[in-house]
Amino acid sequence: MPRSAHTRLIVLRHAKSAWPEGVPDHERPLAGRGRRDAPAAGRWLRDARCVPDLVICSTSRRTRETWELVAAELGAAPKVVFEQRVHEATASTLLDVVRAVPERRRTVLLIGHQPGVQDLVLSLAGEGDDEALARVQGKFPTSGIAVLLFPGPWSRLGPGTAALTAFAVPRG
Repeated sequence: MPRSAHTRLIVLRHAKSAWPEGVPDHERPLAGRGRRDAPAAGRWLRDARCVPDLVICSTSRRTRETWELVAAELGAAPKVVFEQRVHEATASTLLDVVRAVPERRRTVLLIGHQPGVQDLVLSLAGEGDDEALARVQGKFPTSGIAVLLFPGPWSRLGPGTAALTAFAVPRG
């Protein structure tokens, strides 16, 4: 399949969240740093020409707030699906979610949580940028963005089938 026909999965860990006393995990908001970093992540995606045509976002407050701030920087309005299964998901569950993406979607942004996002990227990356892979292995910090190319279709995505082409941690 020619390189232009590849599908692209972008995995974003939500921006830095706050830990207010008495607030359930699912309802934790972004911290000040998260409110600064999420727009930087959006600018990075736009400047790297990684604008999605589909966003799959956890239903947690911090991921939804991350998406709102990222979206404001993209200059596009992709379809957004808020998916409960992404909250506290394992890599296996995240893979199931991505495998169900319609084939017409070429660039998908998945916004989720640790450790699932890091485990998913490490599982999928069979090749690619060695420096990016080493950085993902070391740490997948808040607002971290991993970009993977896969020669589709989404239903065949699996361990070792994608190439990690970039890893960035934009800061505001």
